[in-house]
Amino acid sequence: MKRGSTLFLKIAIILIGVPVLSLGVFGLTWLPNNPVNPKYAHMIYPIILGMYVSAIPFFIALYQAFKLLNIIDINQAFSKLSVKCLKNIKLCAAAFSGVYGLIMPFVFLIAEFDDAPGLVIIGMIPVFASIVISVFAAVLGKLLKEAIDIKDDNDLTI
Repeated sequence: MKRGSTLFLKIAIILIGVPVLSLGVFGLTWLPNNPVNPKYAHMIYPIILGMYVSAIPFFIALYQAFKLLNIIDINQAFSKLSVKCLKNIKLCAAAFSGVYGLIMPFVFLIAEFDDAPGLVIIGMIPVFASIVISVFAAVLGKLLKEAIDIKDDNDLTI
């Protein structure tokens, strides 16, 4: 496979990571000092802490996706390394979902206090999106593992 064939996806990974990093550096440091409503500022702190904690599996998953694209570039897509990258992406997505699941009671408290029930639905978007990514990575990893096993069997018979 040509080396530049995954260039678009690598650029997309970088373009996904840069805004999240800048939000973590600038946005989430500004928010605790300038809450919209000072009455429930203390409820924002666990949410912000959870957002910082969720950045860890997010960036690990982005690194694993970048690593997977590099593996594809060197024609090693059907290898145990690519299955390991998909497994790591699955685990990171599950951890991300778990962190946002732990944040949801605080989002519910703010929504109840501010009478904004739509906030809970918006808060569930990262949970469900990461669950979908986790399941997709698990299915893709299983299919890739089966393809590698079939390839190994065919190599042994030749």
